[in-house]
Amino acid sequence: MHYYEEASNLKYDFDTVIDRRNTNSAKWDKTQERDLLPMWIADMDFKTADPIIKALEKRVQHGIFGYGAIPDEYYEAEVSWWSKRHNYKIKREWIEVTIGVIPSLSAVVQAFTEIGDKVLIQSPVYNYFNTSITNNKCEIVSNELKYNGEFYEIDFDDFEKKASDNKVKIFILCNPHNPVGRTWSKDELERLGEICLKHNVLVVVDEIHRDLVYKGNKYIPFASISEKFLMNSITCTAPSKTFNIAGLKTSNIIVANEEYRKKVNRSLNINEAIEPNVFGIEALIAVYNDGEEWLDQLLEYLEGNLDYLISFINNRIPKLKVVIPQATYLIWIDCKSYNMNSEELCEKILEEGRLRINAGKTYGEAGEEFIRINIACPRAVLTEGLERLEKVLKEL
Repeated sequence: MHYYEEASNLKYDFDTVIDRRNTNSAKWDKTQERDLLPMWIADMDFKTADPIIKALEKRVQHGIFGYGAIPDEYYEAEVSWWSKRHNYKIKREWIEVTIGVIPSLSAVVQAFTEIGDKVLIQSPVYNYFNTSITNNKCEIVSNELKYNGEFYEIDFDDFEKKASDNKVKIFILCNPHNPVGRTWSKDELERLGEICLKHNVLVVVDEIHRDLVYKGNKYIPFASISEKFLMNSITCTAPSKTFNIAGLKTSNIIVANEEYRKKVNRSLNINEAIEPNVFGIEALIAVYNDGEEWLDQLLEYLEGNLDYLISFINNRIPKLKVVIPQATYLIWIDCKSYNMNSEELCEKILEEGRLRINAGKTYGEAGEEFIRINIACPRAVLTEGLERLEKVLKEL
C-alpha cells in the first residue's frame, strides 16, 4: 500500500504549499534567489499543530511579553508526553528546562570535562556535536558507523577501544540517529551502555527525533533500559523537530542522577541557557497535552513522502541508493556511483538544478559518499525537488 495515495484522507492539510520567503527563515531566506528550492536544513514546511497556534494566539492577545516563569503545567505536560507516547515514566524533578538541545549539549560537555578531555561520537552524525565539543576545548573521537550496503551498524570493537581511553569522559549518542535514520535496538543500546559503565564514560543522549519514527520501528529511550543506565546518562529532548517550532527555543534535559543534575543546572546558569521564551512555554504545554492526532497524521504523510521518494529514485535515478530510514524526515542517500565527492556533487546540484541539499561530508568523513535530503514538505515540493535532482544527475 502506498500511503501517498491516501493523503487526501487526512484531517490536517500537509499538501498546501506555504510561501516562507521573507519571513526571516533560515531555510528559505538564506538567499534571495527565488528560483532556489531548499531541501536541506532540518525544519518542516508544514504549518504547526493547531493546539500550538491557538495557544500562541491566546498568549499574543494578552499583549505583555515579559520574562517567563515555568508553570506546573509545563512539567506535567513533559512527564505526560513521555508516558503516553513512549511508555516511560520520568519524574518532574529530573527536568531541567533549557533553550535548545545544542546549548544543552554544550552545557553538559562543559560541566563534565576539562580542557583536553575527549568526547566520543558516532560518525556520520549531526555536525553541531562537533561544535559543542570543540568550543569546550575538548577533542573529538569518532567511532565510525559501518554501512553494510543497506543500513548502518555499530562497530563495537572500535567503540570499546576508544571508550577505554581514560581521556574519554563523554559519549554523545544520537537516537534516533541523524543523518542515517537508525533507531538503535535494545541490544545495541545495552552493549553501548555496558561499555560506557565499564570505562566510566557518561552517556549523553540527543533524542530530539524520538517522535518521528516510521511504522514497524521502535524508539527506545536509553535511560529507560535499566536503573544503572538511568543514573549514568543525561537525555536531551525538545518538541522542536516533532512540531516544527525550533524558533520557539524550548527544550528539556532529563537528569535522574541528583549529583549530575546539580552540575548541569550550574552549567546552564553560567551559560544563561535556562529561560525559554513565553511562547515556547505555551507551545509545549498545548501540544504535549493535545497534539497526538496531528503528529499521527504527520507521520502518515511523511511515510507517504518517503514511499514516494524511494519509488522515484528506484525508477528514475537508479544510480542513487536510499538508505531506508527507521526514523526522521532527513533521508540519507548513497551517491558513490557518481564518483564525485559529496560537496562537489551538491554544488553541482545547487548551481545547475537550483536545489539545496546537504553534502554527506558535513557529518564527518564517513559521510563523504552520501547526500541528505529533507522530505518534510508538501508532496508537490518534494516532486519538484526530485525532478530537479533527476535532471542534474542525468547529465553526469
